[in-house]
Amino acid sequence: MFNKVLKAIKEHDTIIIQRHLRPDGDALGSQIGLKEAIKATFPRKKVFAVGDQTERYNFIGEMDVIEDKLYKDALVFILDTSEAFMISDDRYKMAKYIIKIDHHIYKESYGDIAIVDTEYESCAGLVADIIFKMKLKMTESAAKALYTGIVTDSGRFRYESTTSRTFLTAAKLLETKFNMTEVYNNLYSDDLETVRLRANFVLRFQLTKNNVAYIKTTKEDLKNLGIDFYSVSRTMVNTMAGIKGIDIWVNFTEDEENNVVVAEIRSNKYNINTIATKYGGGGHKGASGASLKSFEEADQMLEDLDNLILEENYGK
Repeated sequence: MFNKVLKAIKEHDTIIIQRHLRPDGDALGSQIGLKEAIKATFPRKKVFAVGDQTERYNFIGEMDVIEDKLYKDALVFILDTSEAFMISDDRYKMAKYIIKIDHHIYKESYGDIAIVDTEYESCAGLVADIIFKMKLKMTESAAKALYTGIVTDSGRFRYESTTSRTFLTAAKLLETKFNMTEVYNNLYSDDLETVRLRANFVLRFQLTKNNVAYIKTTKEDLKNLGIDFYSVSRTMVNTMAGIKGIDIWVNFTEDEENNVVVAEIRSNKYNINTIATKYGGGGHKGASGASLKSFEEADQMLEDLDNLILEENYGK
C-alpha cells in the first residue's frame, strides 16, 4: 500500500493536501507535516495545503490559496476525514487521483486509495509513520506540525488511545530538533483575555441529573462576548475537563454561518462516539462531535448521554 502511495506522489507534479472542516490540531498537523515532507523530498513538485484557516495553529503553517485549474491533473490527499461531506473545499472532486488517510472509524469509501487505521491515537501519528516508511525527508517544520497533531489528539499523551507507538513516533520526530517548547507555548499558553473568557465559561456550565456537564452558547452570546465561533466551539470544551464526578462534558455552540449547533463531546470514561454517530457525527471513543439542527436537539442529545451513563452503570 505504501509503495502505491509513493508511486502516486512520484507520478504527479501537483499535489494538494486537504482535511476536514473546522480543523483541529491533528487535521492541520497532519496536513502541514505531509506537505513539508513531500516538498523537502521532491522540491520540484508543486505542493499545496488547502482548506479553511484557523489562526490558533498558524505557528505550524498556513493554508494556500490556489486556482481551480491546478486540480485537473493533481494528486489530492484527504487527511483525518471519515466522510466526504466533512472535507474542507469540495474542489477535491476535480482531482485526477485521491488518497484518503484517516484514523477514525471507517464510515465512507471515497478516493482511489484508502489507508485507515483506527489503532492510531492521531492521524498525525499515522502520517508520520507513513512518511518514515516511504523514506521521505522529515524536516524540522514537518516534525513540528506532526508532533502538534499527536499532542493535541492524544490529550498531551493522556488519552486511552496513547500507546508505546505514540511515544516512539514522537521520539523520532524530536530527533529533528524542532523547538518543542514553542509547540507547547502556542498550544497551552493563553493571553489574559482568553483566561478571563475561560473563567466566564467555567461559571456558565450546567449539569444534567446524571452529571453530564454542558455549556450552551448562542450566536447572540458570541456577539455579546465579542468572540468568534471557533474560539468557543473547540477551545472552550475542556473548561469542563478534569472535574471529579464529571465523566462526560459537552460544548454546544451555535454556528450562524452554517445554521447549525455544533456539539463537541468529551469523556474520560464512556464511549460517547455512539451518541455522536446517532446525530450524524462521529470521532473517537472519548472525543467526538456532531452538527445539530437546534438547541432542542441538543437537549435530546443530553438526554441520550444521561441514559448512556445509566446503562453503563446499571445495565440495559
